[in-house]
Amino acid sequence: MGELRLMKGNEAIAEAAIRAGTDAYFGYPITPQSEVIEYLMEHKPYETTGMVVLQAESEIAAINMCYGGASCGRMVMTSSSSPGISLKMEGISYLAGAELPALILNCVRGGPGLGDIQPSQGDYFQATKGGGHGDYRLYVLAPSSVQEMCDFVKTGFKMAFKYLNPCMILSDGAIGQMMEKVELFDPVRRRTPEEIEKQCPWATIGKKTNRERNIITSLILDPYEQEKHVKKLKAKYDRMQNEDVLFEKIQCDDAEFVIVAYGSSARISQKAVDIARSQGIKLGLFRPITLFPFPSKELNKLSKQLKGALSVELNTGQMVEDVKLAVECKIPVYHFGRYGGVIHTPDEILNVIKSKFIGV
Repeated sequence: MGELRLMKGNEAIAEAAIRAGTDAYFGYPITPQSEVIEYLMEHKPYETTGMVVLQAESEIAAINMCYGGASCGRMVMTSSSSPGISLKMEGISYLAGAELPALILNCVRGGPGLGDIQPSQGDYFQATKGGGHGDYRLYVLAPSSVQEMCDFVKTGFKMAFKYLNPCMILSDGAIGQMMEKVELFDPVRRRTPEEIEKQCPWATIGKKTNRERNIITSLILDPYEQEKHVKKLKAKYDRMQNEDVLFEKIQCDDAEFVIVAYGSSARISQKAVDIARSQGIKLGLFRPITLFPFPSKELNKLSKQLKGALSVELNTGQMVEDVKLAVECKIPVYHFGRYGGVIHTPDEILNVIKSKFIGV
């Protein structure tokens, strides 16, 4: 068993970044994720591991620093919350277009605009449908616990380097601020320049050998070459859908109805499932862990035994579109959302299940 600590979600992801061998973190404070950079500054990993921790002058600067570090084959990370992620979106599109790995945390707050600092899931579209410009996708992980905030740092970097693509951890203010027991993984040493050169032949690390020069850019002026490049990216995203879909099914074996929920909504929905089961209602929970690639095939397979599904989200209705597409209109699908920082209760969720599907 690894080291156990009681930590906030934001602290756990910062500690995991140190332990995962991250080369650099470039950030800018914004509530409710400011503990990430505060933790890193307080613990000074640059004195122990050599990890760079830098508060940039803006969110735009931070994401472009990630672009520079990723170009050198380094493990780079940034974090922000909703309005800050919006500012980073141009740089995120550049990273995807240039095929560079980076890890990005969005600790979602209420919106649109400046909104408030309470938890929300209003950034689902932004994360999964391409919040920046162009035909690109992010690999998106949705933690529902402080433990997963920690674990998904390693998973996120693994996927970012496997696909040479930015990976986003889509959290929210509740998970970022809550405290839970976390089992920390053992530290991994940072890679040496020689290891980076061997593992990342695409990186710009200086022409020390006779290998060809690497040019990293997302600018391709020839339309036919750009089309070829976008086809290559699309094939990569298709591969994600075939190889690295993650999800969890809870009490779904005999379920007649299912809640589809991720993140903090899934935590609350699990309690609603427990209450429903105690009342003889065969309710299950389907939790997407990757929001892209969305677990459409598994949800479609599950739908064959169901009488209905309820998408529970902290927004006005976003993931529900992917749920409807996944079940191909074979069963009724409804949405239940709270927004503005208001969080569902298990009883509210169960009452919607009863009113929509059981007629109670």
